[in-house]
Amino acid sequence: MPKNMQATPQQGGKGIRRYVIASLVGNSLEWYDFFLYATAAAVVFGQLFFPADTDPLVGTLGAFAGFAVGFAARPLGGIFFGHIGDRVGRKSALVLTLSIMGIATFLMGVLPTYEQVGILAPVMLIVLRILQGIAAGGEWGGGVLLISENASDKRRGFFSAFSQGGVTLGFVLASAAFFLVQMLPEEQFMTWGWRLPFLFSVVLFGVGMYIRFRLPESNEFEETKKSQARPRVPVLAAIKSHPKEILVAMGLRVAENGGSYLIASFSIVYGVHVGVDRSILLLGVALSMLFSFGTILFFGHLSDRIGRRKVYAFGAAALALMAFPFFAILDTGTPALIILAYFIGNGICHAAMIGAQPAFFHELFTPEIRYSGIAVGHELAAVFAGGLAPLIATALLINYNSSTPIAIYMIILAAITLTTLALSAKVGPRALNRDDNRSEVNIG
Repeated sequence: MPKNMQATPQQGGKGIRRYVIASLVGNSLEWYDFFLYATAAAVVFGQLFFPADTDPLVGTLGAFAGFAVGFAARPLGGIFFGHIGDRVGRKSALVLTLSIMGIATFLMGVLPTYEQVGILAPVMLIVLRILQGIAAGGEWGGGVLLISENASDKRRGFFSAFSQGGVTLGFVLASAAFFLVQMLPEEQFMTWGWRLPFLFSVVLFGVGMYIRFRLPESNEFEETKKSQARPRVPVLAAIKSHPKEILVAMGLRVAENGGSYLIASFSIVYGVHVGVDRSILLLGVALSMLFSFGTILFFGHLSDRIGRRKVYAFGAAALALMAFPFFAILDTGTPALIILAYFIGNGICHAAMIGAQPAFFHELFTPEIRYSGIAVGHELAAVFAGGLAPLIATALLINYNSSTPIAIYMIILAAITLTTLALSAKVGPRALNRDDNRSEVNIG
């Protein structure tokens, strides 16, 4: 842990260390559960829960449809847990999100398959995915606010980026878990091996609950409680008082979220389709996400120095430039080049955006409606960005059997975010300071 994690007056003397650790570990465990479905959808769910006699890509399309349903449920979770977070407390909301996520994920590991119970199997899987989506919808904002509301203005970008490091580690754990169980003989993997990562989540659930129950409440939320400034219905207050800020948050998510799931999830489907060994793809995702942990912190720190918008714009532009080369490299089938492509896509393009995002979103909203405002903007965008991206990309691959329309789609996502950035300079309560007065408040 960096030496400069010392208490500041803004941190109420408690220090930032405990919040960083709690957010990092809690997010890792929560998003391990959520990302298991993304990996399983690309690897196994299509065959076991959405079988197709003609083309395996059709079964995968069904699995990714379930993936999208989970994203559609996330705004509901954002609204519900945003209300709890703004009215009751950040800690209470996060304990509930982890409970729902842990139970749903464990139950996925014991579900019967389509061969065993027919249509009931995908129905039960989708119901559990909806519960995962509801929990994830409330998790991201709370995990960010644990840190950002206890960090100083000068270091908010760096410290808040740790929350995204937790999301990344969750993806690493999920990918690594499937990488390991795939080493089993194919018959054993398809029969029971794929269930192990889901069942293991019960251990992680226990660890996460222990940490969150022992965590103090956010300092900034405690100050808001004392001022009696909290609205009765925070989500309605956020929509009424911060509509532009919510739209900006949504636009910023398009390239970050959509691009991430194209690179980290759909690419596995594409790679297998063009003949790349699946284990190489999973290894590339896992290693690049591990690499991303460091680069996310770097870009968070850089956003404290040169501004959130500049760092975010770099990431979105880099994603657009990487679109065609990324799939062309997968077409080569060369393991070293494929892993390098994942390092650039995840570790630079996505990391620049997600590293600057937590502090950027924090600074868009005022404390009394911040959880709700962040959750609504973040999760509404997730529905049509990350939720639909693998589904759309798989449909394009089925129709065109080419990566060209998929790369164009990725460029469109990046263009939407770059346009949003160009329009966002004067949006938010601290907008006038975000790029022009760093020497005064140093918030980027």
